[in-house]
Amino acid sequence: MKARLYLETTIVSYLVARPSSNAVIRVRQRATQGWWDARLADFEPFASDVVLSEAADGDVQAARRRLEKLKGIPILQTSPNSEMLAQALIGPGLLPEKAVRDAAHLAIAARNQMHFLLTWNFRHIANREILERVEAVCIKHGCKCPIVCTPEELMGLKAL
Repeated sequence: MKARLYLETTIVSYLVARPSSNAVIRVRQRATQGWWDARLADFEPFASDVVLSEAADGDVQAARRRLEKLKGIPILQTSPNSEMLAQALIGPGLLPEKAVRDAAHLAIAARNQMHFLLTWNFRHIANREILERVEAVCIKHGCKCPIVCTPEELMGLKAL
């Protein structure tokens, strides 16, 4: 059985964006493409209605490319349980009010029993200072927080 993986919006954004002039972002874009080509098939990937909404925002051509990459990937829907968990993830020591969509990604992934949440969002999702508390809130709400990681961290043995 393949591990269940939630693709957060930054993954498809980096995957289809024009090469950045920022060296760090350019390296992440290449890592994302390498992961997508080498590892996507090793997982059972999912996105969500929140990912679709974010992917559709912004430049029309870029949005079209992002949505094209998401075709064929099952879409998880926001539920009352995920909304309740997302609200619990916002507050002191957790995610700020402005990070409602980031809380939704974490909550949808946790409520749908994802093994991994793949992201480049270090501010509110792949943030070790926040994640320890997020994990505690998930447990309190009867679910397990997925392992939050970047494509570089999930290359597995293929990176060796």
